[in-house]
Amino acid sequence: MKHTLKNVFHSPRFLVGFIIFMAILLTVLIYPYFVHRDPLQGLGKGFLEPGTYVSVYDANNTGTYRVDLPEAAEKRLESTLPAEDRQMMLDFLKAKGVDVSGLDASNDKLEGLLAAWKENYDEADAKKNKYEGFSTQAKRNALRRLDNRISGDNSNVAMSVVRGEGEEATSTAVSDTDYVKVDEVANAITLPLGTDNFGRDTLTELVKATGISLLIGLIAGSIATMLGLLVGLLAGYVGGLLDDVLMFIANIFTVIPGFVLLILIYSALGAESRGITTCAVIIGITSWVWTARSVRSQVISLRNRDHVNLSKLSGHSLFRIVTTDILPYIASYVVMAFILQVSSGILAEAQLSMLGLGPNPNELPTLGLMMNWAKLFGAYTSSNAWWAYFPVILMIALISFSLNLMNTGLDQVFNPTLRD
Repeated sequence: MKHTLKNVFHSPRFLVGFIIFMAILLTVLIYPYFVHRDPLQGLGKGFLEPGTYVSVYDANNTGTYRVDLPEAAEKRLESTLPAEDRQMMLDFLKAKGVDVSGLDASNDKLEGLLAAWKENYDEADAKKNKYEGFSTQAKRNALRRLDNRISGDNSNVAMSVVRGEGEEATSTAVSDTDYVKVDEVANAITLPLGTDNFGRDTLTELVKATGISLLIGLIAGSIATMLGLLVGLLAGYVGGLLDDVLMFIANIFTVIPGFVLLILIYSALGAESRGITTCAVIIGITSWVWTARSVRSQVISLRNRDHVNLSKLSGHSLFRIVTTDILPYIASYVVMAFILQVSSGILAEAQLSMLGLGPNPNELPTLGLMMNWAKLFGAYTSSNAWWAYFPVILMIALISFSLNLMNTGLDQVFNPTLRD
């Protein structure tokens, strides 16, 4: 056993897959000890981009520090002029006949664009001449608002904050050099992966969903492997009528595609009955066939070996012969089959959930449910909220990749024909 494990962990493919899988598993186990947030708790409305969010109310009640950042005014101006506004400035200058060949909407050319705008824009002129593309009142009003924002008050006092009510109200001036420390604000939250459409922390939801999907895969893989092993051992060793009956049942499962059978069984259940365990069990009992057939072929090649015949002549029981003389010789194959079944179980759950047939969404999230929510609420298209679906795709890919690497590494160790 020690020698076998040494050979296994000397396989580069197995080692890489094992490290990736253990990193995912440790993250799932350790993360909840540091972040106690409910994965299904809504923190806001709609998709929030990744970043740190600070309460404006609490920031106004936090001690301030004077900080003079270089180019702070320019950065504020850049943030108030999004790309569409800069493009509108360029379009107006072109319509007026100004040479803008060296200008564009990038930050590098913003200073030149602003200089050209201040030199050439005049509200009365724009209203009088009605340049092409800006002939409507709405367009001219947009130009006026844009000019007001550009040439607004840049005095040292940017705003004031009123605290209290009535006669006790006090007004405090806020300078553009006043800063607060984020860790001193009473309410601030960092969302590395933003939120989904329900306002849930995507990272916390992803970690929890990964754990649930791994659990589904482990349960489904265990059931499928045990069923396939039991059927394969009995059919391969006993043979005869029992072999015919068991293979007839296996052929029925083979004729009907496994995923179609899975959909038929799972859709027959009510939405409230589709729990995590139910999902795993159904996936397990519909995906054992190929394991059973493979184990059967292995057992047929072993049942007439000398050591097995010797056990028969010694009067050993069927159970002892199977467990001591046959099972150890196919143990490595069973382990590899289990790894593949776990990966298949996770992918099957994701496929079911994408069709709206996954576990009850009110209980716990899964990777498939997260993909389904992203699809239903337009994360792929209208919202362009990549953080709501891309990390899920990446996690599914990493899990499948790591498990398949482990399986390939084991196959390389135990199959002499694949060794270098």
